[in-house]
Amino acid sequence: MTKPLVIAIDGASGSGKSSTARGVATRLGLAYLDTGAMYRAVTVAYLDSGVEGSDPDAVTEAVVAADIEISTDPADQWVRVNGRDVTEEIRSQRISSNVSTVAVIPACRENLVARQRAIVEAAPNGIVAEGRDITTVVAPDADVRLLLSADPEIRMARRKLDHGGQIDDAALRDQILRRDADDSTLVNFTTAADGVVSLDGSLLSLEQVIDAVVDLAEQARAGTEAGGE
Repeated sequence: MTKPLVIAIDGASGSGKSSTARGVATRLGLAYLDTGAMYRAVTVAYLDSGVEGSDPDAVTEAVVAADIEISTDPADQWVRVNGRDVTEEIRSQRISSNVSTVAVIPACRENLVARQRAIVEAAPNGIVAEGRDITTVVAPDADVRLLLSADPEIRMARRKLDHGGQIDDAALRDQILRRDADDSTLVNFTTAADGVVSLDGSLLSLEQVIDAVVDLAEQARAGTEAGGE
């Protein structure tokens, strides 16, 4: 039986890691995990609980207690929190403005990392997981480890396009630059760790980036098969 293929992709907001990861998963017939959606999902849970964001213990308690279900089908993405569909809600400005409250609490990250590792390990054929700390914390032994980057102005333009242009510049900068600054206090997703491939997608099309990752995956799979002979 072929060993499940694990591909880990990290990157800043708007770097294209979600679109890339979904495309690679679709191309290779693998599962797909959007770990950022999990952080957004537990943000819904914490906000629904009514606890103060200034109380990290209370926020952590709400996060740990949250029942999170997330699709790993790249063609059918959905998220549920405590049985409620929040697929659209997690992309709202309310959640985008509050997700860093959860993301900067070490105990919350620890809980989510454990959940993410369980999902990665349970994928029968393999998985493409993307986020901030996948290459270094969640799946440091992944077959392919990639840090995807892009110019900040390009990242903001992409995110504005994701919102159909219906987002003001202040909110856009908050989503991209402020969140990156907050998350970088705990996770380094701007510099590739040892063994992690760096790829700047600023001047590449999405298809070109997907092609590059698929090439890395095929090389990794060939090396694994050769090593098992």
